[in-house]
Amino acid sequence: MNLSGTVQSDYLKLSTLPLLKRKNLINFSNNDFIAIRESLINYAKAAYPGEYEYFVESDLGMMFIEMIAYLGSVMSLKADMLANENYLSTAIQRKSISKLLRLLGVRMRGPLSAASDAQLVLSNTPGGQFTINAQDRVFSVNSPEDGGVVNYTLYTVTNGLVNNLPSDTGDLTIRTLNSSNPTTNTIYDNLAFQEGSLVTERGSFNSSESLKSIVLNEGPVIDGSVQIYITSNDSDVEGAYTEVESLFFASGTNERIFEISYDDNYNATVLFGDGRVGINPDSTSTYFIAYRVGGGTRGNIPKNLINTTINTSLAPTITATITNSSLATGGQNAETVDQARSYAPLTFRRQDRLVTLDDYQVFANQFISTWGSVGKAKAVTRKAYCSANIIDIYVLERANNLQLQKATTNFKTNLLNAINKKKMATDEIVIVDGLLRTIDLVVTIKVDEEQKPNQVSILNKVRDKILNYMNVDNISFGDALRIAELNREIFEIEEVRYSTLDNVEQDIQVGFNEIIQLNNLTINIDFLA
Repeated sequence: MNLSGTVQSDYLKLSTLPLLKRKNLINFSNNDFIAIRESLINYAKAAYPGEYEYFVESDLGMMFIEMIAYLGSVMSLKADMLANENYLSTAIQRKSISKLLRLLGVRMRGPLSAASDAQLVLSNTPGGQFTINAQDRVFSVNSPEDGGVVNYTLYTVTNGLVNNLPSDTGDLTIRTLNSSNPTTNTIYDNLAFQEGSLVTERGSFNSSESLKSIVLNEGPVIDGSVQIYITSNDSDVEGAYTEVESLFFASGTNERIFEISYDDNYNATVLFGDGRVGINPDSTSTYFIAYRVGGGTRGNIPKNLINTTINTSLAPTITATITNSSLATGGQNAETVDQARSYAPLTFRRQDRLVTLDDYQVFANQFISTWGSVGKAKAVTRKAYCSANIIDIYVLERANNLQLQKATTNFKTNLLNAINKKKMATDEIVIVDGLLRTIDLVVTIKVDEEQKPNQVSILNKVRDKILNYMNVDNISFGDALRIAELNREIFEIEEVRYSTLDNVEQDIQVGFNEIIQLNNLTINIDFLA
């Protein structure tokens, strides 16, 4: 044995760290598994030098240390996630964002219904008005999107506007003088279908409630479909009520208004005013509510898919046939988290009044018409000193996630009426049709030869990338189609080595009042040896 002249000692292992000093060994910055594991090992070496010193993977003690490290990392991550859900910019859960926006008086939009023109044909001349009962106004077909049942409710239309003000029964009255064929009175095209099952409820208010509210029994409730009629001995209380974004925006005590509060499943509660902001119905009043349940993109159906007979108050010898005489468009799923995060701060900033161009533009983009449809809008002022207070709002109505269409008379009239209630008195508003620039795209992608068995999957990925890039939510008035940006989206797919746009040589520029819309898409694939 060779002696080095030094003596090794383990005297430090025999010392005991006082309990009050052990807290100084805690490193509160550790939050991941490895860091917590190493911190626990160091703590054990310092606090229990003589009791435990066998730090190998197979030891039972190490198992307990790693289990505690696992638990600590999970709890740390959960704490971070909970903290993130308290801020609009970092929250990812829908219910968190919804609650944050409620604090600002902003409500996330629920599902919207598709709508189409309707035509009713009678086998004989009726000679007078007739009625369709509430339960006979609903029709069912299979959705082209998922094959499931989707329902539509029939409404009348006057001068391009849907007559959706509630009566006290929910029945639909059709007058012969509105017929498009006054000679025989057998064809009626002054009708419209709106997606969703019609639900009617009656009741009276609870005398113990100081603030009146009604929990609707069915859901999901289509946004903008709730109609309320209150019967009361007080003439100020009785009548039809109008839905508003927030009761706090009421301008007086005598406004017949209500607010809708949704839960996470879009079941709805109706809230009335307190007598200072909006009318507070008295306990002797009774209510009639009509609303629709359903909504979403699955309601967009082709022309003439609804084609059936309908029960009316006419004589049994007169047969009535109803069809949807146009495409049903405009059906949208509930507002996404990204949409809410983009528009909610701007909605809050305008404070229920329209002053700046941004105010007008945000309001028009968030507006829901009586058809239940939304659109894309661009607000501009005219470049002339004499018309500086004239604001042109270019609008297009949404057909689906990939297509826009010319806005209907109903949409433009509803939008203008809503704007006039909130605009500056000196502003003049003109609703103008936006322009669509439809394009065809031919894309060629190049992938490695060994990916040939996966070509269907790759083509689907590329298709989804392109459709997402051209999605209505991701493109606005005046946005150019930039080849480099589109290729960059495609390059995010790992299997794609290279891509080209074969029929587009340079970026496509559009005017301030134009939106690019995809018409046809062709994707070719070349395999590289």
